[in-house]
Amino acid sequence: MDPKREFLRHAVATLAYRGGKTVRDAPPSFAGFDNGGRTPVQILAHIGDLLDWSLRMARGSREWRDSAPLAWPEESLRFFAALEALDAYLASDAVVAAPLEKLFQGPIADALTHVGQLAMLRRMSGNPIRGENYYVADIQTGRVGADQAKAVRTFD
Repeated sequence: MDPKREFLRHAVATLAYRGGKTVRDAPPSFAGFDNGGRTPVQILAHIGDLLDWSLRMARGSREWRDSAPLAWPEESLRFFAALEALDAYLASDAVVAAPLEKLFQGPIADALTHVGQLAMLRRMSGNPIRGENYYVADIQTGRVGADQAKAVRTFD
């Protein structure tokens, strides 16, 4: 497999791991936490839109679609489903019609930024996630579903 494609798949797995931490075990009130910007559920819907857009671009279309946010549990499912669809496409022999570097620098990097926002909002809302040493995290290419590895080394 093309090393760039393999790297992008690892970036998608990293997004699944980090994003999974922010959506997992969030209290029901978190979805609507309002700190003067987008609510967490609006951010998660935007991440889903970014992932859907990534897949459309990989297939040759640059069409952007804004979706209305679903309830938190459904947006969480959508997040992982979109990651799985994108990873499956990247893992296939199908032609990727967009430059891999552009897919990373645009929608994937943007999604990682928004996962950071969700982590910050979890802390601000009184329900922080534990920090960890992501360098030693068990992130594996292809593992992009909700079932992620446990943290290897967390910070107190």
